[in-house]
Amino acid sequence: MSGIELFTVVRVIGNNVVMVNGGKKELEYVILGKGIGFGAKTGGTISSDDERIEKLFRLEDREQWSQAHHLLEEFDPLVMEITDQILNLIGQEFPGTLNDKVYLALPSHIQFTIYRIRKGMDIINPFLEETRISFPKEYDIAAKAAEIIGQTFHIEVPEDEIGFLTYHVYSAVSHVPVGHLVKASNVVGSLVKYIEEERQTTFDRGSMDYVRLLMHLRFSVDRMLNQEIHVDNPFAEQIRTKFTYEYGMAARLAAMMEKELGKKVPEAEICFLAMHLYRLFTGRLQQKNQPREES
Repeated sequence: MSGIELFTVVRVIGNNVVMVNGGKKELEYVILGKGIGFGAKTGGTISSDDERIEKLFRLEDREQWSQAHHLLEEFDPLVMEITDQILNLIGQEFPGTLNDKVYLALPSHIQFTIYRIRKGMDIINPFLEETRISFPKEYDIAAKAAEIIGQTFHIEVPEDEIGFLTYHVYSAVSHVPVGHLVKASNVVGSLVKYIEEERQTTFDRGSMDYVRLLMHLRFSVDRMLNQEIHVDNPFAEQIRTKFTYEYGMAARLAAMMEKELGKKVPEAEICFLAMHLYRLFTGRLQQKNQPREES
């Protein structure tokens, strides 16, 4: 922001969170900062040059403002406190600006998780292994976050929940909505299942074959969700001619992606997938035909 602006306090959520409106554009914001709410009162003012301000983000519309107001009213102060700790962890590992939505989405998710665990509700994550493989650094941070949550609220946070926390960590640093990540994981799972059924095989979830396939499919889906990324494959014609079986399967997988994501899969992407399938199937065939050593 250029110049000093004044904000009017709408609600003090806690010592570190204040909802305000005003500024030069007369907009609505949430201000985060250590001690920013201490001594603040509704109707009072906070200056934009206040040294306690660590993060100020704008609520873009009335619906979002209403939702944020409701959420922040319900948050346990301890949830807000550990959210700050977790965001600091993320910031240490991933320097840069975090996605504004994480400041509401993460504490909301944490509070609901605590509720579910205390009520004995099962937390089942069908994408856990795929998440651990796709986002290892984010998963490690999520594991530390789960430890903080567990110690603070004296609960046992299951590993499946670490996978869900990983989405929020990745979303915070990539600015990709959590909903997109869930959709991508669901699509990748469907693609792997289709390949296994077509080949009448099951991939060992800890094998390099599975990891490589998973990562390639994940990157393909991510590129579809983020279409400003373009790919070019100079060997497309050779791949179509030489790897006809794999190209046919890649085309069917592309059709599945298009149906689920509502976006066209470029020909170059189909050819890259065909080439990867060829390497995968050939490698597995060679392993299968290798003579076993006699004991």
